[in-house]
Amino acid sequence: MTRSSAPGKVYLFGEHAVVYGEPAVPCAIERRARVAVHRRDDGRLRVNAEDLSLNGFTVEYGATADSRPDVDVPEPLVTAATQYVDGAIEQVRDVTGEDDAGFDVTIESDIPLGAGLGSSAAVVVAAIDAATRELGVTLEPAELAERAYQTESQVQDGQASRADTFCSATGGAVRVEGDDCRSLEAPELPIVIGFDGGAGDTGQLVAGVRDLREEYDFAAHTVEAIGDVVRNGEDALADGDIDEIGRLMDFNHGLLAALGVSSRSLETMVWAARDAGARGAKLTGAGGGGCIVALDPTEETETALSFTPGCENAFRAELAETGVERLE
Repeated sequence: MTRSSAPGKVYLFGEHAVVYGEPAVPCAIERRARVAVHRRDDGRLRVNAEDLSLNGFTVEYGATADSRPDVDVPEPLVTAATQYVDGAIEQVRDVTGEDDAGFDVTIESDIPLGAGLGSSAAVVVAAIDAATRELGVTLEPAELAERAYQTESQVQDGQASRADTFCSATGGAVRVEGDDCRSLEAPELPIVIGFDGGAGDTGQLVAGVRDLREEYDFAAHTVEAIGDVVRNGEDALADGDIDEIGRLMDFNHGLLAALGVSSRSLETMVWAARDAGARGAKLTGAGGGGCIVALDPTEETETALSFTPGCENAFRAELAETGVERLE
C-alpha cells in the first residue's frame, strides 16, 4: 500500500477573476487529504471515503464510464469519491502505461468538502501521487499538478483553474495567471478560517459571474479590478506587509460581493472578523457559502467567529510550506 497527502488552500486574492486570465494568489494550508492506494488483481476500483466532512461510505465498481456506483449518499460526496478518483486513475494509467490497473483507494480528509478550501484538488493530487508510486513511477510536482488540473478540468467541464492543484502539489503561496504557475515568497501569515458548514454550487456561481461579465461592462471592469488587487497584493507579500495584505483582502471581498458570489453567512463571518480586529477578511473559493479567511495574530477573531451565528467552526491554519507528502 502506498500513501500520500496533499494540503488544502485559501485564496488570499483572485478567485473568479483567475478564470478570465487575471492572476490569483492562493496559499496552501495545513489541512490535508490523505489517500492510500493498493493495487488490485482486476481492473476495478474500490473507493472507501473515510471522512469528507460527511458520513463515510465504501463503493466498488468498474472503471468504465457506463459502470457507476449505486449508493444512497449526497451527490457532492459521490462526486468527490468517484468522479475525481476516476479522473485521477485515468491519469495514472496514462502516465504509467498500465491501462488495466485497478486499485483499492481509501480517502481521509480534514478539509471541509465544497467549502472553498480545495478539497477536491487535494484528493486528486494525493491520489495521483500515491497510485503512480504504487506502480513504481514518481512524478515531479509540476507534472503532478498538471495531471491533477486535467482531472479537475474534465470533471468541472473545463471551468477549473490551475491554481488549486498547483498550490496543493507544491505548497506555500503561489501565483497563477493562465498557464503560468510559480511559487511566491510569503511572510508568516496569521490565518484564521471561519466555516458556515455549507457549500456553494461552484458551477452555478462561476456561470453567474460569466453572465454578469457578458451583460455589463462594469462587471467586466470589476473582474479586471480584482486582477489589479492581486498585483498589489503580490507587492505586499514581497514586502511582508501584513496590514496591506489584509487591506487588499478587504478590497477583494468587496469586489467579489459586487459580483454576487457572497452570502449572508459569509458576510456575517467577514464582519465579525473585522469587528474583532482582523487585519483583513474575505470569502475564499467560489463563494455562496463555505469559508472565509481572515488575518489576525491575536485570538480575537477566532474567538469572535466561534460565537458568531451561522459559523459552524473556526480554526487557525498554518501555511503549508510543503505540498504533496509521501507517507510511510
